[in-house]
Amino acid sequence: MDHKKEKAKEKREKRRQEISLLRTIPYSDHRKWWSSDTVAVVTGANRGIGFEIAHQLASHGLTVVLTSRETGVGEEAVKVMQEGGLNVAFHQLDIVDHASVEAFSDWIKETYGGLDILINNAGVSFNVGTENSMEHAETVIQTNYFGTKNMTKAMIPLMRPSPSGGRIVSVSSRLGRLNGKKNRITNVTLRQQVEDVDSLSEELIDNTVKKFLEQVKEGTWESGGWPQVFTDYSVSKLAVNAYTRLMARILEDRPEGHKIYINCYCPGWVKTAMTGWSGHISPEDAADTAVWLALLPDQFVSGKFWAERREISF
Repeated sequence: MDHKKEKAKEKREKRRQEISLLRTIPYSDHRKWWSSDTVAVVTGANRGIGFEIAHQLASHGLTVVLTSRETGVGEEAVKVMQEGGLNVAFHQLDIVDHASVEAFSDWIKETYGGLDILINNAGVSFNVGTENSMEHAETVIQTNYFGTKNMTKAMIPLMRPSPSGGRIVSVSSRLGRLNGKKNRITNVTLRQQVEDVDSLSEELIDNTVKKFLEQVKEGTWESGGWPQVFTDYSVSKLAVNAYTRLMARILEDRPEGHKIYINCYCPGWVKTAMTGWSGHISPEDAADTAVWLALLPDQFVSGKFWAERREISF
């Protein structure tokens, strides 16, 4: 490993240690805008980062709704937290299934009158190690991008008005960076289109991922200028990042008391089932930035990309 890499690694490690310390400092009462009536929904939270985000939010005294595709594992996860005295409820949810999203929306409205925080954590990845197979590209894009979008759209009308604003945080990845050294989109025109937040549209993002999937079907994606590592996953997260910026622009016109702030973040390479336990970051550390963004007391940021509690570039 060269010197520069070594230094960068040391810096990241130091930052992580700082954050572990920061995490132990409780929020002072006057900075807490939330109470036990504040409702946070965390998708795909039966294990890994999602479970940890739900656990930390509940530990801060919020009411957390943990969702997962499979009922059994979700109920088990909730039981663990309830036994620890935390206020956590379960509801089945498959973010790709419109009927499931609708049923969930009805239930959350009926049960709590809406929600205050949405954590879009549900996602899939099929690449392990160095393989870069496109066998599941359709599923990856449908879940990570279209599913996240379904959920965001369904929850925005249910966000309860408050002086602190509703919060949406989507778990993303540095692999989806437009200008990452290794994984950038080499098609300059496309990169500029996605980069320009003023001309960004849902149609453009949709068409970008559809174009990618068409090339996967035709077997031409390799010359399409797409990211070279974990390509399908990277494209799905690139779309989530772009959609975050687009939504922030759309939501910024909401009147005071009805504000909604939306951000995305990269948890890093985490030791979970999704990475085949090959990550080097604990789920506790990985969940931190999501929880921090969801609970920010008075700093109203929106449309940004974060890692280790710091803004990074798209």
